[in-house]
Amino acid sequence: MSELMVLGFETEAEADAFGLKVAQLQKDMIVQLQDAAMVVRDPDGKPHVKHGHNLVGAGAMGGAFWGMLFGLLFFVPFLGLAIGGGMGALFGKMGKTGLNKAVLEQMGDAVPPGKAGWFLLIEKMTEDKFLEAVEGTPAKVVRTNLSHEDEEQLKEAFGADKHEKD
Repeated sequence: MSELMVLGFETEAEADAFGLKVAQLQKDMIVQLQDAAMVVRDPDGKPHVKHGHNLVGAGAMGGAFWGMLFGLLFFVPFLGLAIGGGMGALFGKMGKTGLNKAVLEQMGDAVPPGKAGWFLLIEKMTEDKFLEAVEGTPAKVVRTNLSHEDEEQLKEAFGADKHEKD
């Protein structure tokens, strides 16, 4: 079972510092990430993604995965009913995963305009030690567990690279 965790910070500097902390937690084998991405939202709300290659290696999930997730979190709320059938189908697929509408809203709210955050897809972690390290930061945390099946459906829905199957 994987966990998708969003950690929102007041500033990009706080988020950068947390990235260094996560790198150390990985080195200490407290957390094992499948993928990670940092997002910085400008005051107008536009997200700027910094993929966490230094944490997980190049191309772990692929830009399509994070692009679709961030699109849902940060753009769809502004589009209202104009999302069309394609997005409706995507929401239908997502209904089968651990990411329901309420969880998506919480994740989007964790990184409001003018703020920064980390999105972590966690494969394994020593929960008490990891959460103790997080408590020492100013992060706003949103978490959801994903079964292996949920994770695969999420990857499929968001068009994650299929390099693992090749």
